[in-house]
Amino acid sequence: MSDKTFSYGGQAVLEGVMMRGRHLASVAVRRPDGSLALKHIPLPPSASAAWMRWPIIRGLVGLRSAFLVGKEALDFSAAVTSEEHEDDLSPVVQWIILLVALTVGIGLFVVGPSLIANYFAQRGASVLVREIIEGLINLTLVILYIYAISRLSDIQRVFGYHGAEHKVINAYEAGVPLTVEAVRPFSRIHPRCGTSFLVIAAIIGFVIFLAVSGLPLLARIGARIVLIPLVAAVAFEVMRFAAAHYHRPWVSRLLMPALSTQYLTTREPDDAMVATAIAALLPVLAADGVTVNETLEAEQPLAQVVY
Repeated sequence: MSDKTFSYGGQAVLEGVMMRGRHLASVAVRRPDGSLALKHIPLPPSASAAWMRWPIIRGLVGLRSAFLVGKEALDFSAAVTSEEHEDDLSPVVQWIILLVALTVGIGLFVVGPSLIANYFAQRGASVLVREIIEGLINLTLVILYIYAISRLSDIQRVFGYHGAEHKVINAYEAGVPLTVEAVRPFSRIHPRCGTSFLVIAAIIGFVIFLAVSGLPLLARIGARIVLIPLVAAVAFEVMRFAAAHYHRPWVSRLLMPALSTQYLTTREPDDAMVATAIAALLPVLAADGVTVNETLEAEQPLAQVVY
């Protein structure tokens, strides 16, 4: 894969941005004094086994890697922005919190919609109508969840960094110099965003879950939980195809509803946020041997590099 076709991307973290390339993920975080802390996360080589690059399988591998790198980036940002490092949670507690969150998520987005839809089935709704009701409930819950977190005041700055991440990637893909001034006019919407991924996954889930629609209620719920990784992997492939063909009018029109949800989870960033996102991307490009025309206009120098 050439540098021109590689899909660079990342995620917002607390007071910063993580960018990821082929060989390196880099996290740039604003300290309370305004300076920048930078962490480099080496990435394992691409899978050598041919079967690990098959569609669906590569999605599962990619999602697992994205989760692990994303968690490490979030942990680093929390450590940098917090002045009370001794209060950091232990890894065991962090994994317990994660498991509780997953349990609540499964209950809200899988078990809950199934129970509600089953209520209508008991009152005469056909299997197809029941599945449509459940799919609509699931999609509505996803959108309401996105809207709910977008209203949290404490998350607004994270959404600003999310917008900065998208602007910098859009600017890089457009081939402009990576300066704050050049990046600023670009859109904060991007076709490879995780927000849109959630919406697409909800739609893909409706289609895949039809395969187990004939099972009894408890078996159906269990089968859907087991199928969640498959739903995520197929959604990954759909996003991959859509991003590669986004220049085609019919693809961009189909993606428009999913992309519109990004207006809830991104905000127009300030110049310091854009500079932070640029600072995260430059080491990633350098690790891949990509030469860019850039002049980083960060107000503060990089204060610390952690490997």
